[in-house]
Amino acid sequence: MNASAPPGPSTDGTGHRARLRGRLLDDGGEALLDHELIEYLLALAIPRRDTKPLAKALLHEFGGLGGLLSADPRAIARVPGMGDTAVAALKIAHASAIRMLRGEMAARPVLSNWQAVLDYLQAEMAYHSIERVRVLHLNVRNMLIRDELVAEGSIDQAPIYAREVIRRAIELGSAAIILVHNHPSGDVTPSRADIDLTRIVMQAARHLDIAVHDHIVIGTQGHTSLRAKGLM
Repeated sequence: MNASAPPGPSTDGTGHRARLRGRLLDDGGEALLDHELIEYLLALAIPRRDTKPLAKALLHEFGGLGGLLSADPRAIARVPGMGDTAVAALKIAHASAIRMLRGEMAARPVLSNWQAVLDYLQAEMAYHSIERVRVLHLNVRNMLIRDELVAEGSIDQAPIYAREVIRRAIELGSAAIILVHNHPSGDVTPSRADIDLTRIVMQAARHLDIAVHDHIVIGTQGHTSLRAKGLM
C-alpha cells in the first residue's frame, strides 16, 4: 500500500483566511487593512471563493470602507459577484456598528459626551448620497430620548419645516433638540438656508422654553457646528 501523499497547497484560500483570522484574533481589527476586513467578512458569506479581488473592487466602487458599508443594498448588489448573503453580511456589520455608537451616545448626557455624538452622526449620515435630516430630542438632563430621521431629499436639499420640528418636540416633551443634516457633496460649509432654518426653529422654540443646542452639518470631510461658528 502506498503511503498517503502529503496534502497539497490550499486551493480555496483556507490558509490565507486562517492567517487573517489569526491576526484578527491575536492583534485585533487594527492589524487588518480595510480590504482585508471586507475580504474576511465576505469569506464568511462566500466560503468557497477568493474574496480578496471582490473586496478591493467594492472599496474602489464606493470610495472606501465608510462609503461601502453605508451604501444602499441595491447598489452593492449590482457589483458582480455580490449575492444577497454577501450584501447582508456587509449591512449587518454596518448596522451593528451604528447600534454600538448610538448606545454610547445615549449612555450619558449629550453635552458631556459630545465626541460620542459626533462619532455616531458621522457613521450614520456622512456617506449617504441624498440629504437627510435628523433631530435629536433631549430631556431636562440632556439625555437622549429620541433620535428621529425627519426628512429625506435630493442630493442638495431635504424639506424640513420648523413647525413640524416644534410640534414633535412638544409631543415628546423635549427640553432641548439638536438639528443634524448631511451634505452629500462632502463639503460641510453651512448654506444660507441652513442658517435661516436654524434661526426660525430657535425663534419658535424659545417661546416654548425648548432649547436648540446646535445644528450640525455632517459630511465625508468632517462636521461643522453652527453654534461653534457663531451662526446661531
